[in-house]
Amino acid sequence: MIGRRHHLVIDATDPQVAAAFWSAVLGDPVTYDDGDFVVVSADEETSGMAFQRAADLPDPTWPDPAVPQQMHVDVMVEDVAAAGARVVALGAHHLEDDVYADPAGHPFCLIRRPRWAPPLDAG
Repeated sequence: MIGRRHHLVIDATDPQVAAAFWSAVLGDPVTYDDGDFVVVSADEETSGMAFQRAADLPDPTWPDPAVPQQMHVDVMVEDVAAAGARVVALGAHHLEDDVYADPAGHPFCLIRRPRWAPPLDAG
C-alpha cells in the first residue's frame, strides 16, 4: 500500500448544494465548508466526499458522451425502488433504470446491498 483514500473530490458549480444532497443521501454531516470547498463525512477525522467550486463546469450529459459523467458513485441500498423515490425527493433526477443524477447532474447508481455488506439501517 502506498497510501489511503482521503476524500473523493468532485467539482461542482455550487458545492453547498451538492454537499447537502449527498449528506442527506448518505446520512453523513457536512463537516467542513469554507465556501468553495465542502466536505461530507462521518466526522472531522474520517474520509468522505468533498465538493470544490468549479464555476464554469458543464453539466454531464450521460449517457450522451458529449460531456462525460466526470465521476460515478454507487450507493448501496436495501430497496432500490424506495431509495429511488427518496433521492428524487431530495432533488435527484431519474435518468434510466437504477441510474440517477444528483442536483449538479453527476450520475450515480442505486444498487441492492450486496450479501457481504451488513444490513443498512432503514432510518
